[in-house]
Amino acid sequence: MSATARPGSRPVLRLRGHQRRIADALRLLGPATRADLASATGLSRATVSGGLTALLEAGLVVETGEAAPAGPAGGRPPGMVRLGPEAGLAVGVDVGRTHLRVAVADVGHQVLAEGASRLGPAVAAAQVLDRAAELVRAAVADSGLAGHPVVGVGLGLPAPVELGSGRVAAPSVLPEWAGIAAGEELAARLDQPVLVDNDANLGALAEYLWGAGRGCDPFVYIKAATGIGAGLVVRGRLFRGRSGLAGEIGHTTLDERGDVCRCGNRGCLDVVAGGPALVAALHGTYAEVVSIDQVVALAVGGDPGARRVVADAGAHLGVAAGSLVNVVNPQRLAVGGELGRAGAVLLDPLRQALARSSLRPAAEAVEVVEAELGERSEVLGAVAAVLLEPDRPRSSAPAGPLAATGGGAPVRNRRPVGAG
Repeated sequence: MSATARPGSRPVLRLRGHQRRIADALRLLGPATRADLASATGLSRATVSGGLTALLEAGLVVETGEAAPAGPAGGRPPGMVRLGPEAGLAVGVDVGRTHLRVAVADVGHQVLAEGASRLGPAVAAAQVLDRAAELVRAAVADSGLAGHPVVGVGLGLPAPVELGSGRVAAPSVLPEWAGIAAGEELAARLDQPVLVDNDANLGALAEYLWGAGRGCDPFVYIKAATGIGAGLVVRGRLFRGRSGLAGEIGHTTLDERGDVCRCGNRGCLDVVAGGPALVAALHGTYAEVVSIDQVVALAVGGDPGARRVVADAGAHLGVAAGSLVNVVNPQRLAVGGELGRAGAVLLDPLRQALARSSLRPAAEAVEVVEAELGERSEVLGAVAAVLLEPDRPRSSAPAGPLAATGGGAPVRNRRPVGAG
């Protein structure tokens, strides 16, 4: 290991001048050609070549061994380079209402290991964070790169998150986490700086970088699961709003006389189209249905009752999304989360309701699609936040190698981030 990449350092962030610009471009682009880097940085090809030589010698950049597609003129296709493991690791943690996922990637956009665990109802935040730390250490061990520098840890929570403090902004939405400084708590467990964000924001970031939102701007991602939220990417960056609450589509009021939502309002989208509402709608007839995954499986399998429930949820989503489309005027809107995996059963009525609920030019401009990264969207978004926002303030912790413990987590090793 080179001196510039010693364990505990953050070598990419310590670079200066042309080398920092090249490294930053690779951090954003992933594998790239020298021509790509010249275009992205505005540097001459000779300057890029010189900077890459130094980074290759330091071990921070590696040749991928792959060639970019040949151009129309033919000829030998250019080779590609990317940031290597010596440049650092990015860790993602996704806390859901019923699941916990972690991912460890290098800053060259390659997933090294992943792990997951189911969560029971109303598990205390401290227990979830303890388990998250265990899964992270196991994944780091399984990555084979324990002791390498860690650029940062991203943490996603299924609730509005205050930008400054990283605390849950609406405690009634996630009462188990009320008053918990989640970033500080996880930072203390891992001895690493932690960046905290809303899970839908992180899903939007991952889909924009590696999934259904690639090349689309503005881009909207809707996570439809136990709760419903949206993430917005505008001009290549997450739009969080003044206090981090942009995209809280789940608390759009659809029926002022409807049932009371956890947020205190009536008839919110969450109340009529969130996971618990769909389970409740079917439970009287299908006593065995206790999860949104079961509802979706029945709908996709052709069960008429489940298809009706999911279609109704799609129509409600379309009404709320119509207002969002009027405001943001996105190029593409992707739907993910457990409910998003219902495919056309959900999306067709969503598209129809959106067309009725938004201005015609805005409705015609937006393409509504299924998210591409599936259940990995949010955890990969936590990784993406570390890669795309390296200088964003994080919960403090001493920078150092992340201690690893072996085993204990199902992992899938070494694949490009967007690979299924």
